Amino acid sequence: MRSFPLILAFIIFGLDFANAQKFGYVDTDFILSKMADYKKAQDEIDRLSAAWQKEIEEMQIGIKGMYNAFEAEQVLLTEEMRKDRMAEIEKKEAELKEYQRKVFGFGGLFFLKKQELIKPLQDKVFDAVEKVAKSNRLAIIFDKAGELVMIYTDPRHDYTDFVLEELGLGDPNDQIK
Repeated sequence: MRSFPLILAFIIFGLDFANAQKFGYVDTDFILSKMADYKKAQDEIDRLSAAWQKEIEEMQIGIKGMYNAFEAEQVLLTEEMRKDRMAEIEKKEAELKEYQRKVFGFGGLFFLKKQELIKPLQDKVFDAVEKVAKSNRLAIIFDKAGELVMIYTDPRHDYTDFVLEELGLGDPNDQIK
C-alpha cells in the first residue's frame, strides 16, 4: 500500500509531463540574409538614407555659410539688419530640424520606406515560422536574433533551416551555419 502514493504521483505528474509544450528557435537575421529580396530592399533603404543624409549635410553647410557671412559682416550691419540676418539663420535651422524629423523621426519617410520594403518580407518569414511551428507541433518559437537573450541554445531545437526550406531557400538537412 505504501507504493500507491508513488504510483498515483507518477501517473499525475507523468500525464502532466506528456502535455509539456515543445519549443524551438529560429534566427530571423540569418533567414533574412538568405533572401535576395531583403538584400535589394536593404540596398534601397541604404541608398535613400544616404541621399537624405547628404541633403541634410548640404543644408547644414548652407546654414554654416550664412552664419560665417553674418559673423564677417556683423560690424558693418545696422541693428535691424543683424536681427533680420539672425532671424533668417534661425528660420533655416528650424527648417533643417523639421526636415530631419520629417525624414528620420518616428513615422518619418525613412521609417515608412523601411516598413514598406521590409515588412512584407518579415511577414513572409513569420508565415513560414508559423507553418514550421504547426508542422512540428511547437507551442513556442523564439527568435535568436531578437531582444530575447539566449545564453545557450541546443541545436536540435533550431528550426531556422526548416523556415528557410519553407521559404524555398534551403534544405533543412543542409546545416551550413
